[in-house]
Amino acid sequence: MTPIIELSHVTYSYPNSERPALNDLSLTVNRGEWVAIIGHNGSGKSTLAKLLNYLLAPTSGDITIADTPVTEANVWTIRDLVGMVFQNPDNQFVGATVADDVAFGLENRGVPREEMIPRVAQALEQVQMASFAEREPARLSGGQKQRVAIASVLASQPQILILDEATSMLDPKGRREMIALVRQLKAELGDDLTVLSITHDIDEAASADRVIVINDGELVQTGQPADIFQHAAKLRELGLAVPFAEELKEKLRERGVAVPEAYLTTEEMVEWIWQSISKK
Repeated sequence: MTPIIELSHVTYSYPNSERPALNDLSLTVNRGEWVAIIGHNGSGKSTLAKLLNYLLAPTSGDITIADTPVTEANVWTIRDLVGMVFQNPDNQFVGATVADDVAFGLENRGVPREEMIPRVAQALEQVQMASFAEREPARLSGGQKQRVAIASVLASQPQILILDEATSMLDPKGRREMIALVRQLKAELGDDLTVLSITHDIDEAASADRVIVINDGELVQTGQPADIFQHAAKLRELGLAVPFAEELKEKLRERGVAVPEAYLTTEEMVEWIWQSISKK
């Protein structure tokens, strides 16, 4: 595996803060991975995202993106490599139409019009919003707005897509659709796209290849979703939600039902329950 994001002993402190938002944080993300970063409010997740795009500069330590140091001298190179989608897509809209909005970043980069038009069309196609190209962004649903925000990033062809709480303002259906979209993009683009999900949504985190748990600015645990989510008590200690399937297993265990020890997704839990009932 080839590292694409490397943090070495990174600390960041906000002015007048009593403790650092991130404290001596070291981690690596490999090219083509989908990594979810979870932690309670104020744990440092969004601070980490902003450091990766040089919206903030570390107080100490080093960050490297695709072998490029994240420094003021390299800021525009870094922002070509890293695209971000934030919690509220309305804050990212600047165009009168969906197509105008997707084209905005390309115009700022001086991309020729003959190249810009097909890139905008391709990006909208990738997020299933091609038929909305001439719509006003304000008239879209929350989920559609986030799709356009992702298209705006994809049009610039970044190597890394950061979703900073991008599903938190969506309803359950919108969150499921957003997770399915990211899964589809990863399948299509493979190692050409690395995804970081900064999230509270356990279902979103469970879809990732790997989960990183941050608590009070420090790395607590990293591993595959199954390794992280089977320890419900530890997650609760850190102020985090527990996957529904694990909650259900706990309730069944309390009632004397022998349940699988290994982590199961909601779909796998439904299948296990169905098989258990069918045997009776």
